[in-house]
Amino acid sequence: MHVNLPEKLYYGIGEVSKAFGVNTSLIRFWEKEFDVLQPKKNAKGNRKFTPQDIKNLELIYHLVKERGFTLEGAKIHLKEGKKETLSNFDIIRKLENVKAQLIELKKNL
Repeated sequence: MHVNLPEKLYYGIGEVSKAFGVNTSLIRFWEKEFDVLQPKKNAKGNRKFTPQDIKNLELIYHLVKERGFTLEGAKIHLKEGKKETLSNFDIIRKLENVKAQLIELKKNL
């Protein structure tokens, strides 16, 4: 999945949920379930996600939604083989970016 978000320091939960195509309640649920997600909260309780949180959300989305892991399986997979998972995920993400660029070039021809 290719997430299109502008370069910013913080993203609101609405932006994040729209970029991933899921409900905001799912993002909040994953925040409670996965320790790697630590969005900043202001005085009103609004969540602000950093670019690192977005990368972690992409990885969680990939494991749960695309590869079909259960939440417990995804937690275990992240704890045991995080470096291997991250390197494989980075390769997949780069290839998806290249694919998106090639499709854009094809449309422009």
